[in-house]
Amino acid sequence: MSYYIGLSILSNNGPDSGRGGKERQKRLSDEARRMVSLLADRPIAADTLARDGQGRPFFPGGDVDFSISHSGSLAAVSLVKGAGLRTGCDVELVRPRARAGGIAENFFSAAERDYIFRRGLPPDEPDEGRRFFRIWTLKECYLKLRGMSVFDMAAVPSFIDNGDFACNAAGSAPLTFSLYELCGMGERYILATAVEGAEAEQPEIRWFSPAGGADEAALASLPLKSIVCQSGGLSVSVETAIP
Repeated sequence: MSYYIGLSILSNNGPDSGRGGKERQKRLSDEARRMVSLLADRPIAADTLARDGQGRPFFPGGDVDFSISHSGSLAAVSLVKGAGLRTGCDVELVRPRARAGGIAENFFSAAERDYIFRRGLPPDEPDEGRRFFRIWTLKECYLKLRGMSVFDMAAVPSFIDNGDFACNAAGSAPLTFSLYELCGMGERYILATAVEGAEAEQPEIRWFSPAGGADEAALASLPLKSIVCQSGGLSVSVETAIP
């Protein structure tokens, strides 16, 4: 099995540098597709892809699976090579979310809500916003792995048990999630990826950002620190880029 994460940061300069601009969203999507093509070593186009019953795109043949996501200035891709493997990917820019409490109340388990909103934590613990996006990205990643939509969020398993990362997803195939934090350029991102169908090894992380820009180089070169939590055969690795 080969397991890759592709990352690329778009410049914050330009006529459509705002995060919500249509042209910027198209550039992020195009960049994600470019990374898939390079990692898969094959073109990605309408005539090279098929879609499953839920509309999830895939390469015919079953030997390569991929998932893409983008948020803020960052495009992300997870890709696996190997028969019968599936992958999911979600990335989120950590930002204020006025409806976080309502979302958690409607779609998160009681254990997840306790994890996010607990009080009296040491100063070095992640804040409430970061804890919210850790759970949200894991759930979105699961949806993308399964080819489901956000309307299926209530069907996603809990990712917290007894205050720690865990998952009781139904299924007999091995399932591994990885959770990352990346920070720099005054921004912080949470990235979740998943592999189903084999005991996953640590992914190879590749940066595809266009050359130039000291800020991009600074974020891309940040060291990673790993903490691996095991529960019920599921591995969740939390990797934090330290500024």
